[in-house]
Amino acid sequence: MGVCFLSARDMNARHADELKAAAARVIDSGWYILGEEVAAFEREFAAYCGVRHAVGVGNGLDALSLILRGYKELGLLREGDEVIVPGNTFIASFLAITENRLVPVPVEPDPTTFNLDPARVEDAIGPRTRAVMAVHLYGQLADMAALSALARQHGLLLVEDAAQAHGASSAGRKAGAWGDAAGFSFFPTKNLGALGDGGAVVTDDDALARRVATLRNYGSETKYHHACQGINSRLDEMQAAMLRVKLKYLDEDIALRRAVARRYLAAIRHPEVLLPTVLDEERHAWHLFVVRSDRRDALQRHLQHHGVQSQVHYPVPPHLQPAYPRLHDVRLPLTERLHREVLSLPMGPTLDEDAVHQVIDACLAFGGAA
Repeated sequence: MGVCFLSARDMNARHADELKAAAARVIDSGWYILGEEVAAFEREFAAYCGVRHAVGVGNGLDALSLILRGYKELGLLREGDEVIVPGNTFIASFLAITENRLVPVPVEPDPTTFNLDPARVEDAIGPRTRAVMAVHLYGQLADMAALSALARQHGLLLVEDAAQAHGASSAGRKAGAWGDAAGFSFFPTKNLGALGDGGAVVTDDDALARRVATLRNYGSETKYHHACQGINSRLDEMQAAMLRVKLKYLDEDIALRRAVARRYLAAIRHPEVLLPTVLDEERHAWHLFVVRSDRRDALQRHLQHHGVQSQVHYPVPPHLQPAYPRLHDVRLPLTERLHREVLSLPMGPTLDEDAVHQVIDACLAFGGAA
């Protein structure tokens, strides 16, 4: 039997009755946009993250973009301002910046965690720097204590791209509660995934929360009265209802993911398969389990031959994508090396013992190593 990289169907099947009941509740309500389900999920998710506000939006990219747009509307950012961002990230981090006509300043990651390196952030701060976007890559919190202190010292906004880090925490403080605001994605494969697209902005900033709530709904606080030029990016009632069910099981799912990760970390011992570094188990929600190999493509073919699916997150860094020709001269050798070497092994709360064993055995057999 093969090992699936991740089965959203299997994850949802565990809660099928509750999900179907929630769907029926929405259908029977007759109210499908910005109703009681969204309002309830916003309260519940804000409480889970430990912040005052959660604003449901259409997807994770919109969450990040609306944070920056909101700060522009509030006068804290202006067109042409610079935002420091890790070079080692998914392109959404960059897109949110450039969509707002801000300037991404990519920096190299910490070579241990692959996350944003506070020392390199400090080196990149210039006269036009106004914000730092910290990405909790693969589900592991960036060094938020150091980044928070750095942002305060230099008077910078600190935005969390928490799209992969639902439930990760440090010293009891969850992802989303460290920065001035955070953007989450509820894409179906996330640790907290909807059955379609969805996202949220979380913050303790009352003014930002109000502005984002207005911007997501055509710039309207009162129907047919538009305070600003907004967009249509609303978490819908059906997805909110699904998320309310699944939020109840998020911590349980993270515990299952951590158990899989512990087994991988203990058993995979191969000179050509470099394991991720975990500074503190609490800080990692294990959205992805990412190894490195200088023979990444051969390793992926080997795993496939042994019935193990894997994925590359991500093959090309944002600054080298055709979408950003002006950044092609930027040299980020560590970032570029990581994108040549990383490979994500199967990870999820539904992996059983046999599947985990199969993944481990396949890794150990790579290149004939024992």
